[in-house]
Amino acid sequence: MRRRDLTFGLYADAEGLARVRSLVEDAAASRGARITTMRERPAADAYDFLASQWAVEHPGQNSGARQPTELRVHLRCSLRTRRSLRKAVIEALCPEGTTPHTCDVPWAAA
Repeated sequence: MRRRDLTFGLYADAEGLARVRSLVEDAAASRGARITTMRERPAADAYDFLASQWAVEHPGQNSGARQPTELRVHLRCSLRTRRSLRKAVIEALCPEGTTPHTCDVPWAAA
């Protein structure tokens, strides 16, 4: 198995970040991928558009402690597993239904 990377840009507070980390861990475990490292870092310049997205989707609400953050995940898995894991995390972050919706944690994936 080769090392694979996943990168998510998030506009989240500590609770939202913990939720995303849990989604990644659950998706990896269910697919037999091994997470070697998972770390986050502030990324205001790269993901500042997510703050604007949140403001549009949540008009008049205070963003609280949310800040643009990059979550970088290093895995040991096949390319197919990495693709499946990425898709599962994205679908869990913002599940689509038949009605218009907003994401609790705005995101971008690389």
